[in-house]
Amino acid sequence: MKIYLDMCSLQRPLDTKTHLRISVEAEAILGVLTLCESGETELIGSDVLLFEAARSPLPVRRRYALAVVSRAKHFVPLESGVVERERIFQTLGIKPVDALHLASAVEAKADFFCTCDDKFLNKAKAVDTLQTKVVSPLELITEVAR
Repeated sequence: MKIYLDMCSLQRPLDTKTHLRISVEAEAILGVLTLCESGETELIGSDVLLFEAARSPLPVRRRYALAVVSRAKHFVPLESGVVERERIFQTLGIKPVDALHLASAVEAKADFFCTCDDKFLNKAKAVDTLQTKVVSPLELITEVAR
């Protein structure tokens, strides 16, 4: 099972856990990463994730993101297939970087694409992502824990 975590979901464990939702989502992501490390699932990395990680103004977040992406079993370079699909997703109202993440997941034939961003999640669920199912962290952990 192949999983793509966008930057907000990948970074969720580092967020301040002042709300129950953030705490639960952080634990869900940590659970998924544990499954990836054990080989039960496979993490997908991408040029888009590396780009976003490098832009982080916080060194702790940057190092964490780069460390997680470095453990990915699959890597999606920014190539024409990703860019073409990203443009289609943009025409459907998805922001450019979000569209690149989603396009990377679809290009890698991910089973699941995970985001914590509710607006993006709702828009992404409404578009054709072929075999890739768009999920929240809670939906993802429910799916992979079966």
